[in-house]
Amino acid sequence: MANEYDVVVIGSGTGGYVAAIRAAQLGLKTAVVERAPVLGGTCLNWGCIPTKALLEHAHALKIAQDWKEWGLTIGGAAIGIDMAQVHARKDKIVKGLTGGIELLFKKNKIDWIKGSGRLAGKNTVEVTGGQKQTLTARTEIIVATGSTPRSVPGIEIDRKRIITSDEAINMKEIPKSIVILGSGAVGVEFASIFRRFGSEVTVIELLPRIVPVEDEAVSAELEKSFKKQGIKVLTGTKVTSAKPGASGVDLEAQSPDGKSTKLTAEYLLVATGRGPVTSGLGAEEAGLQLDRGYVRVDKEFKTGVPGISAIGDVITFEKPGHPQLAHLSSAEGIVLAERIAGAEYRPISYDEVPGCTYCDPEIGSVGLTEIQAKERGYDVKTGVFKFGILARARIAGETEGFVKIVFDTKYDGVLGVHMIGPRATELVAEATLALRLECTVEELVRTIHAHPTMSEAVGEAAHAAHGAPIHA
Repeated sequence: MANEYDVVVIGSGTGGYVAAIRAAQLGLKTAVVERAPVLGGTCLNWGCIPTKALLEHAHALKIAQDWKEWGLTIGGAAIGIDMAQVHARKDKIVKGLTGGIELLFKKNKIDWIKGSGRLAGKNTVEVTGGQKQTLTARTEIIVATGSTPRSVPGIEIDRKRIITSDEAINMKEIPKSIVILGSGAVGVEFASIFRRFGSEVTVIELLPRIVPVEDEAVSAELEKSFKKQGIKVLTGTKVTSAKPGASGVDLEAQSPDGKSTKLTAEYLLVATGRGPVTSGLGAEEAGLQLDRGYVRVDKEFKTGVPGISAIGDVITFEKPGHPQLAHLSSAEGIVLAERIAGAEYRPISYDEVPGCTYCDPEIGSVGLTEIQAKERGYDVKTGVFKFGILARARIAGETEGFVKIVFDTKYDGVLGVHMIGPRATELVAEATLALRLECTVEELVRTIHAHPTMSEAVGEAAHAAHGAPIHA
């Protein structure tokens, strides 16, 4: 029958569409239910891709503003940014990529069912709001509904003055001032964008340091850089009220010493994390176990209900802390599709999942931080090398930051690599492979890194870990 499939995926984000493609490659008849008018989910349409496009424009503006240093010849007009052109280019990139997914669906004979999917009994998905129909999944239903921006108690998002990243990526005019609540990846990336575009930026973080999931040394380096750039950073600070008006937002915040501070800005960007999208899914009715709205799964992404699995931002394990990362969702989609098809697969090692933050300077990290390694009982040492020493970094005019290697002295094994600086989001790939292959520091030392490159910082950090840095 036309409505019968081996696999039905609910959601076409980086987890859902990748799971669908891999399932189809393995010979499973597959359909994807997506209610948005485009494929690709949050990452492609409202998250990773448009945000990084804005960051790339911010970097281009940074180079242009230093035109004399670079020997550029620019007309008499002041260097500025044309937001209409910025958004036109950003939207063109996104459109091209979403169209690419449609082509991949056609290539792999995957049906895109337009509408909202709801779990409706054994092996059944009801589709409403579009192509109203009932789908049967002979083998598996995959829930990949993703996440959405969330606020904090007492702050109501009106999407006009108090906004989320969804609104921030499409702002037609550069705000004169903006307060950003939260200093995770989303918060610090938009801080970099708006500051470079010319806004007065304040970042407020409830915890004692910004980018709190990163190694402490990385947090300290980013805060130092932000302050140098003119970004105001308030850590250990709680926003107690936010009242939007016709021309801005009035805020009250409580500092670590208990004192109340008043702030005013044109906009308040709430970047305090993302919550699961399970509303209307029929998850509880279907017997799925929810934890704070997240779908509880085991290591094989089984929900406990036969024939229903889940992946990506919408899931949680028995132990909280599942990272919400596009590339992790894709990896989970591949592993799950291979399990469903009966193919050989390998479980994901969550200690080997890289994290990338595309602020200025960039952050790349994988593995255990120094504190986490000590907490697990390792005898830990570290090696650090600063980018500013490298010829390539000086050539690029990007000299902030460092590479830090965390390793175990007993076996010389690399436990984690944490970097902040130029191309860090690219360089972390080498570190991820090092962890995957259980690499030792000595093996990194003996790995020849091309000169002049940014990657030399990884090799030099390995030399430093053994107490013999060549260029420091």
